Amino acid sequence: MTIHTFELPDLGEGLTEAEVVTWLVAVGDTVAVDQPIAEVETAKSIVEVPTPYGGVVHELHGAEGEVLAVGGPLISVADGTAEPAAPAAPEKPAGPSADGERYREEERAGTGSGNVLIGYGTPEAGTRGRRRRPRGTAAVPVPAAVPVPAAPAARRVPLVTSPLVRRLAREAGLRVADVEGSGADGLITRRDVLAAIGAAAPAREPAPDAAPPAAPAPAGTVDPRTGLAESSRIPMSGFRRSVAAALSRSRSEIPEATVWVDVDATELVRLRAAHPRGPGLLSYVARFTVAGLRAHPELNGLVDADRGELVQYDGVNLGLAVQTDRGLVAPAVLGAHRLTTAELDAEIRRLTAAAREGRATPAEMTGGTFTLNNYGSLRVDGSAAIINHPQVAILGIGRIIDRPWVVDGELTVRKVTQLSFAFDHRVCDGGAAAGFMRVVADAIEDPAAAIARL
Repeated sequence: MTIHTFELPDLGEGLTEAEVVTWLVAVGDTVAVDQPIAEVETAKSIVEVPTPYGGVVHELHGAEGEVLAVGGPLISVADGTAEPAAPAAPEKPAGPSADGERYREEERAGTGSGNVLIGYGTPEAGTRGRRRRPRGTAAVPVPAAVPVPAAPAARRVPLVTSPLVRRLAREAGLRVADVEGSGADGLITRRDVLAAIGAAAPAREPAPDAAPPAAPAPAGTVDPRTGLAESSRIPMSGFRRSVAAALSRSRSEIPEATVWVDVDATELVRLRAAHPRGPGLLSYVARFTVAGLRAHPELNGLVDADRGELVQYDGVNLGLAVQTDRGLVAPAVLGAHRLTTAELDAEIRRLTAAAREGRATPAEMTGGTFTLNNYGSLRVDGSAAIINHPQVAILGIGRIIDRPWVVDGELTVRKVTQLSFAFDHRVCDGGAAAGFMRVVADAIEDPAAAIARL
């Protein structure tokens, strides 16, 4: 047989390492080309990694929870082709397994695997060329005397196509291999996992591979500065290390200034109430933010310190701060300047759900040009937010609550919110920042007139 070792690829984010969250296969399993074999967590998202080789899993190079370097070995697959012991007529390669053939048939029947990483992916229909081996991947011949792994029929990889289903099972402490699938050809669905959770609930123990709780510090460990005993030490995840590095870089490189303004959002709330099936409040604020960036394009760019230049973008990729189980991320609505309010609403809902489930693409996670932070959803009024480097500004909106307000000389109760705006003082002065804030604030206070102008 021939063993192919697949190295962890660059997932398109410029990162140097990734953590193995879940192995989707085990040693001895039969895998097909482009079949997902692991979920890995980078500093940006959780992604499925497909294998460019088909055959029998020979070795997994790392345990769940282990951090692997990009370019290091991830998985080794034996293709089952016997190598001759002495010069002779080569043996006829073994045919594809039944599971592998069915997988290819499913691929032909659909639109392709979609599991495309840089340099890998399902060939187009009708192509017959040789599959390109990833850079640095070695095919290691093994003498024929080495025993061939067990036949593929001994263990079939469970059919699961949805990352959400795998995540649901993992969080419940279930192995998908133990779940009976009710879908076509035994496909495991969300309903199957929920049923298995219900059946196992009375007796199920915590998952053996669940992340361990924070370990208590050794008895007697005392912090010399405070004189207090340390109760625990929690290792920082790759995601948290990346966040810490980005925030530290933002604070150290950007001369940041903050302005804020209270805004009467009564008319915007009324507009939303008049159209309960229409766009949400955040989509209107997003639309007004795009309008503000058109009026002040210097806030939609970056500082190229190496060349001493201020860069402005021809278009807006509007980042949205989203709180997830992994921490705060800022995926971007790509091409937000081309979308209507209704289209922005649909894209915001899709993007935030994808970010929380770890399905946002690398382009969405890294391509933002400006960030909108709805910290009002956390029931707070204001925040001096940190700019998402290398962007140059971030706009925050607090909760909308009833407050006393003066209208035409009369004291009344209005729906009021606070906008806070942090900007890089290298790209503009306070006048431009205030001008941007007034574009957004005035639109919130008179949304009908603002939409008519946009």
